[in-house]
Amino acid sequence: MKPIVAIVGRPNVGKSTLFNKIIGKKIAIVEDIPGLTRDRIYGEAEWSDRPFIVIDTGGFQPEPEGDIIEEVKKQAVAAVEEADIVLMMMDAKEGLMPSDAELSGMLRTYNKKILYVVNKIDGPRMEKAVYDFYSLGKDLFPVSAVSGFGFEELMDSIAEAMPEGGKEEQVEYPRIAIIGRPNVGKSTFTNSLLGKQR
Repeated sequence: MKPIVAIVGRPNVGKSTLFNKIIGKKIAIVEDIPGLTRDRIYGEAEWSDRPFIVIDTGGFQPEPEGDIIEEVKKQAVAAVEEADIVLMMMDAKEGLMPSDAELSGMLRTYNKKILYVVNKIDGPRMEKAVYDFYSLGKDLFPVSAVSGFGFEELMDSIAEAMPEGGKEEQVEYPRIAIIGRPNVGKSTFTNSLLGKQR
């Protein structure tokens, strides 16, 4: 089975932008609108001849208010439980937030390999903003998901952290798309087919 990498973090820290960069195409929608990504989005990627699955999640909020935000949190937790490696994304422009520290504490309870990704490093001046984030952990990666700054170093570290067995023969499965208007039960139908919440 391919290793799984989950991307988690607060809303609007650049998770979907990084997801799209890792898989090499635009699947996840990228907008400055909190709550746009709700369900987990899966993609396939490869780095240093190591194929893996990457999961984009919605913005994590420690104390969700409302059904939609609660569901986003459940989806993020499910992605973490499924993952071998967790990329915790943060925003250098906003700085280290209390909810970042809270999310980091929650992630540590899962005993997963965590790489702390500080996004939106859009120039040398922004690199200094990284220092505050070292309080969370030593595996800190300053990046710009838009420009690609720091991307190769992050990807090399992901490949190094992958469990053995990521090079196994790939099996091609048929792909199925479930489409329809909003609120007609696509997710419920998918969950019943899979036998689990997705």
